[in-house]
Formats: sequence, structure tokens, C-alpha cells
Amino acid sequence: MTELEKIAYAKTFIDKLANGINPLDDTPIPDDDLANNVRMSRCFFYVSTILQKEFDRERRKSPKPPKPEKLPFSISDEKLEQFEYSSFPISSTALGHKINELMMEDIAYNNMEKFSYRKILYWLREIGMIEWRQWENGKNKRFPTEEGEKIGLVLKIWENYGKKLPVIYFSEEAQHFVMDNIEAVIAAEKGSISPLLEEEDE
Repeated sequence: MTELEKIAYAKTFIDKLANGINPLDDTPIPDDDLANNVRMSRCFFYVSTILQKEFDRERRKSPKPPKPEKLPFSISDEKLEQFEYSSFPISSTALGHKINELMMEDIAYNNMEKFSYRKILYWLREIGMIEWRQWENGKNKRFPTEEGEKIGLVLKIWENYGKKLPVIYFSEEAQHFVMDNIEAVIAAEKGSISPLLEEEDE
């Protein structure tokens, strides 16, 4: 029996005594029994709170069981056929969200990893559709190349409180390009990108 189990076991005895129950056979303790004295009962309740605190402290010290390893993200041809393309340009974040929506049941109940929209950006850079350029604030940002524009990548300038940032959007044509090559996208790894160029994703 572990220390945690011993504390829990002792607490069940004290709780029963505090409530006028014989912990040995679960029968009511007679009213004239010393254990049913009001002062004794209050002491039992007090001891119970102490044991609860000790139980909680001991439980926090106990090592947490390792989380089960997640299955790598994958998507079936059947699910791909259900993908709903947007007629207006959407961001890589929104595109990744739509992909995850298709596999939500497997993600939620079959312990599968979520799809990362960053894989879309990694892969497009690997095949020369996106490149790094220096933005007006001196930081490197992603821009579509000439080839990227041909497949439907659109550059928009995001503005908020006077701050401007270039953001790549995906036309319906570009969405088709990504989904037609989804297996290659899923396999894309960040390691191919120089960490000196990597900036926080939009």
C-alpha cells in the first residue's frame, strides 16, 4: 500500500467515525457511545480535513503518468473529398483549421495529432513558392515568389493600430494546390528552414 493509499484509507475511517458510523462493520454507533460525543465528532472532522490536506500534498508529489503518444496526423481520400474550398482567399491558419475540422473526430477520440498550418508554409518554401524578404521594419517576412503567385498565393498587408505586416493568403486555386499535395505537406519538416530567418508566424 502506497503512502497515498494509507492516508486515503485512514481518512475513510475518520470520516465514518465523524458521522457516527462504525468503520469496522458500517453500523450506526450508539448515541451514548463516546465516539458519538459532540466534541469527539468535531475532532474527527478536524482530523479529516488535515488528512485531506496531506492527501492532496502527497498526490502532488506523485509522478504523473506519461501521456499516451499521439498518432501522427493523416487524412483519408474520403475526407479529402469532403474538403470545402473557400471562394475567397484565406490565411494559412484558416486553411489549417479547415483541414483539422475534417479530422476532428480522430483528433478528439483517437488521440491523433492536430495538423499544423506551419507545415503548409514550410513545404511551400521548400518547393520555391515562398521566400524570405526583409520587411520595412528590418525583420524577415514571408513573400510569395513569382511561381507562388502563379499557383494562387496572394500577398495582403495586414494593418492594426498603425502596424503593417505582409501576410500570405491562399486563393481557391492555391487551396487546391495544397490539398492536391497534402501528403507532401504533412511530411514537411521545419528543419529545412534556417533558424536565422525564422520569424514568429502571422
